[in-house]
This record gives sequence, C-alpha cells and structure tokens, in this order.
Amino acid sequence: MADLQDDPQTASVAVGDIDDVRDSAPTAGRAPAEPADAPAAEGPGPLERARELLARYPLIDGSNGLAHALREMAHYDLEEGESLLETDIPRLRDGGVGALFWSLLTPPGLAADRAPATTLEHIDLIRSVVEAHPEALRPARSADELAHARNCGRIAGLLGPVSGPALADSLGTLRAYHALGVRSAALAGTRWTQRDGLTPFGHEVVREMNRLGMLVDLSGCTPATMHRTLAVTRAPAVISQHPTQVPDDVLRQLRANGGVCMAVCTAASVRETADLLDHIRDLAGPRSTALTGAYDTGAAHAPGLEDVSCYPRLIAELLERGWPEADIELLTWSNVHRVLRDAEFVARATQARRPASTARLTTLDA
Repeated sequence: MADLQDDPQTASVAVGDIDDVRDSAPTAGRAPAEPADAPAAEGPGPLERARELLARYPLIDGSNGLAHALREMAHYDLEEGESLLETDIPRLRDGGVGALFWSLLTPPGLAADRAPATTLEHIDLIRSVVEAHPEALRPARSADELAHARNCGRIAGLLGPVSGPALADSLGTLRAYHALGVRSAALAGTRWTQRDGLTPFGHEVVREMNRLGMLVDLSGCTPATMHRTLAVTRAPAVISQHPTQVPDDVLRQLRANGGVCMAVCTAASVRETADLLDHIRDLAGPRSTALTGAYDTGAAHAPGLEDVSCYPRLIAELLERGWPEADIELLTWSNVHRVLRDAEFVARATQARRPASTARLTTLDA
C-alpha cells in the first residue's frame, strides 16, 4: 500500500510584500512555504517496493534441490556463502525467502529399488544441515510451524516432494515418510499413475495422503492423471515443478480445487517467467499462484534469476505490470500457507472416520 503524504501548505505573497515577509518571523506551528518549483517527492521504485513486500510476506519456494547438490560436495559453507551453489543463507535472506521445500525427488535414471534408501539419505542430510544452522534455518511440519519460523526470523524448511518411485508402491512407506516430516509427494513415475488416469491403488494412495495431510503433487503427471486426481482428492493439490506448461483446463480445475500451480523460474528471461505467472493467474486465479525456483536442481535459469537472491527482480517485474500488492502477498506466502493449512484440516476430519488404509497394489490392481 502506497504511503500517504499530506499536501504541502503554501502561502500566496504579493510582490511588493516580499521584504516584509523576509523580515517577519514564521507563523508558529507552520513550516516555511516551499518554492513553487520544488520537485515532487518520488515514491520507492519497483525493486525497492518488491523488497519491502518480501520483508512482510516472504517467499515460500516450492522446490529447491540443495540437498542433492550438497551430497556431491565434500565441503561447503552455507552461512558465509557458497559460490558453487545457487542457494546459501545470505542469498536466501537477500531474496526474501521465508521458507522452502527441500526437494526429495530422485534422479530419473535411479533404479527403483534404490529410491527409498536415497530418499532417506537426503532426509538425514537435510536434518543435519538444519540442525547445524539454528540461527537461520528451522524445520517445519505444519502451517503453524511455518508461520512460527517466520515470526522468529528463521527460514522454514519443509520436506518434499518425495518422488513417486520412492513410495515403493506401499502405503506403509508413505506413512513412514510422513512420520519423518515429509509433507508432499509426487505421483508421477509409478505403476499406479497411468497415461489415462489413476489405477484403483492410485485412488487409495490419494485418499491416504488426504488422511495424513500430505500434499498431492501432480508435477510430471499426464493431463488425464491430473484431472482424475483433482476429482478424487478432498484437499488442495499442488503442481510444484511441471516440465511443460500446465494445460489450461487443468489450471481451471485446479482453481476449483483450491490448489496452487507454481511457476518455475527457468524461462528464457524474467519477463517470460512473469508471462507464465500472468497466464496462471488469469486461468487459475490469484489464489492458485506460487513460485518454484528449482535452484540447485541442474536446471538452467533465466538471466536475472540465476540464484535465490534474485526473487525481488521478478516481484518488481510483476509490480510494473500492475499486480496489486494483495496478489503479490498471495503469490509469495499466503497461497502455499493456506494449502498446507487446508490439507491439515482435511486430515483431521478424515482421521475421525477413516482408519489407516491396508490396501495393497497386488490386491487392488490385480
């Protein structure tokens, strides 16, 4: 919201009275009149406004690959800054990042039987990193813990999304990940997400995720699977890092679902990333927009968006396009925070009437 300023008070003086005015004392309580040709005070520019907004409503980054990058490094210093990375604590602060999802997605070429162990190793590494930086980082498992970390000046870390293959076609494994703090899981790449939708076991996975309060991530799924999942889930879904532009009809259905589509900062320019956000907002609505940096994932980034410190440039571009500050607040913080809170609400309601599912892939999809 723009700062309000009082209009300056001026006095009209006849030319013949100038000497009298110079000799007289100024009226008590009134500032001397400003020259008629004094320049009008200018407000903050778009970049300054962007930084002010991010200070009030910091960004929740939908997917960050820092854990994968750190596994390949023998030594690193996140507190002082690390030039070999796109993410470190000083640049998270500079970028106005208040929370991030630590991606647990496994590499596409990884053998399926290695996915669970690799995921657990990532969780163990993330826990160690967060514990080693208590003045900057804080783990979060809920919407309340997310807000508490922000209020304490810490950067919250949420675990997820975990990759579909890492679930090992097991609802027990899904529950174990949830107990470890994972709050998002991707459905793509499994035997129960098919080109034309979900299998019966896939339906059961979505219902169990709703019961647990774990976000359903549709990234990488076919449009048919997205549509079917959005019809089944009782909680808002997310699309955190889809490799192509999300189809328009999916965005419209996501709007009805109350979920969020996160624009990925890997376009050819800042303007193109802003174009994508405009498109998502137009079709899914301002309450379904969010951002994913995809930093330290190996993805190429647009000039001006090279690392996590660059988010204010993108927000400044949106302000120049006329985005109201209320929509910026939704984009950076409120939408993802709401989705987490809504998923927790659905979980509490579901747990009251539905026990943990014992369904098996070999039984339902035989």
